[in-house]
Formats: sequence, C-alpha cells, structure tokens
Amino acid sequence: MSAAPEAAATRAAQYAFAAHIRDPARAPAPADVEPRRMAIYTELFYNNIESLLAANFPVIRRLHDDDAWHGRVRDFYRDHHSRTPLFTEIAREFIRHLEQRAESAAGDPPFLLELAHYEWSELALSLDEAEIDALDCDAQGDVLNGVPVLSPLLRVLAYRYPVQHIGPDFVPTEPAPQPVLILLVRDRRDEVRFTEIDALTAMLIERLGANQVLSGIECLETLLHDLGRGGDESLRVGGRDILRLLRAREAIIGTARTPPA
Repeated sequence: MSAAPEAAATRAAQYAFAAHIRDPARAPAPADVEPRRMAIYTELFYNNIESLLAANFPVIRRLHDDDAWHGRVRDFYRDHHSRTPLFTEIAREFIRHLEQRAESAAGDPPFLLELAHYEWSELALSLDEAEIDALDCDAQGDVLNGVPVLSPLLRVLAYRYPVQHIGPDFVPTEPAPQPVLILLVRDRRDEVRFTEIDALTAMLIERLGANQVLSGIECLETLLHDLGRGGDESLRVGGRDILRLLRAREAIIGTARTPPA
C-alpha cells in the first residue's frame, strides 16, 4: 500500500528537478540534491540546447549579442513545451516557439520567424530520407522534349522578407516589394543549395510536379497559355533556359523512361 505515496514523491522530485533545470532563477532546486551536482546538470542541459540552436540558426545567433541571445534561448528553454524529445527536432520546436511569440505579439523583429524557417529548411532537407536514385528515370534524358522528373529533394520556399540577405550588415525594416521565392535542392552529393527564383520558375516547378505525360516544352507552353502570355517569345526562350537551369541544379533529375499507359 506504500507504493502510491512513494511514486507520488518520486514524481514530485522529478518535477522539481526538471523545473529548476528549465528555470534555475525562479524554480528552487530540490532540497536533497547537492548544489554542486545540481549546477552541473543545469549547465549541461542548457549548454546542449544553446549550442544546438546556435548551430542550426547561425544567422539569428549573429544578429544577437551574447546577452540577447542567451535571453532568447532561456525564454525558449523555460517557456516552450516541446512535442518531441528528439534532438533533431529541437530546431523545429524553436520555430513553434517563435510562432507562438508572433501570435502573442511578443515584439520580435517581423522577419525573425521567416528567417528561422529559412535556416531550419536546410537542416530539414539534409535529414530527409528520400533517395534520388529510388526514382526510375533517364538521368541523361532531354528535359525539353522528354517528360521531366523532379527530385524528391527539392522545396520551393516563399517569404515576405529577403531572408537570404539578412545578417548583421542587413536588417530589413519592411517586407520586399515582391514575394521572395527560393529553390532549395539537395543534390546527389548531399549538398544543400539555395537559388533565388522568379514567379515563372516557381509556377513551372509546380506544373512539372503535377505532370506525368507532357514534355518540358509542352509544360512551358501550357503554362504560358494559361497566363495569357502564349505569344511572348522572350518568355518562351526564358522558360527553356529555366528548364536547363533546373536540370543543372538537379531540381530535375532526368526524364521518364516510358510514358504511363
């Protein structure tokens, strides 16, 4: 009959221990833990989280001096209730924390959430388990006259702020005049690369992703027709260059071997 009170006491001790680790300034340490040992645990846990966030968000780190950065990490560490214990997901939890702060008008820079997403996207794509070689396609195929096959390791990102240029020497105060579109690709060497793209490129990528039967040129022509620009020769030439660029960036990894039945 004594198991329940003992279990309750153990849970209470665990909560007190965790509360002090998360917020040593306001949550008292458990009375039965030696202060020196408690300090070791507190420092170890915090340093692990801080170093992980600094590595995953290097630009955001550089935008803060030491006091401001550690204050931001402390806010996250103290206030955010993570949905996962996995270290590889901590960066995503930090973005959720910033989302909650944005919803509550916490006063963060207006570009901060987008910048965090931009920096996190590289990590997310580097951890993606999709394999380019798992797709059966002709890696040497003609992307203009064949049916292009998109890489499973590409993302098109859209932002209000020019996140790719933000740093200590450039901190925007207003959104960009036009949406900022960025192509993110992990190539066969597992290198993640960013390329700023225009709206036509983004729409063509979307069109290619939904296509199974049309050639690259046919996809381009139907897109231009739908945009009411079917007679624009300069866009037609530019579109062909886009297809070649996507191939060079390995956003297009080849062409379909045989059309679907």
